[in-house]
Amino acid sequence: MIRGIHHTAISTPDIERALAFYRDLLGLRVVFDFGWPAGTEVADRITGLHNSAARAVMLRAGNALIELFQYESPLPKPGDPRRPVADHGITHICLDVTDLDAEYVRLKAAGMTFHCPPQSISTDLRTTYGRDPDGNVIELQEVLNTESPIALRLS
Repeated sequence: MIRGIHHTAISTPDIERALAFYRDLLGLRVVFDFGWPAGTEVADRITGLHNSAARAVMLRAGNALIELFQYESPLPKPGDPRRPVADHGITHICLDVTDLDAEYVRLKAAGMTFHCPPQSISTDLRTTYGRDPDGNVIELQEVLNTESPIALRLS
């Protein structure tokens, strides 16, 4: 039985830069920090890689977890930091916020790039898309009506 989504994982060329964004700027809390050296057979079996080595950090925001990976081996291919959200694959991570305008101003002042200022989708929802330092799309979403079916329930 599937109970829900546990976490989203992101590969980055610079985990310290990613932590500065997700932990320090967005305020996610580090749950654990781990890694494995090349030659760890179980890691290779799980990832489907050969002679892999990586560091990973799991972060929490409310009921959501994000896992950051920086692989030393095999040498990763760089991602396209301007990849359109229409391309196949994971399109974005959505973070629930309580004051979209304030978060937009704070993050923009800190250097985060956005596609547009906050937009009203309906009377229940406002949103905007921005990018992390690797170009991954981060949606900031404010649900205005707590009775809406899409309102986040943290209990």
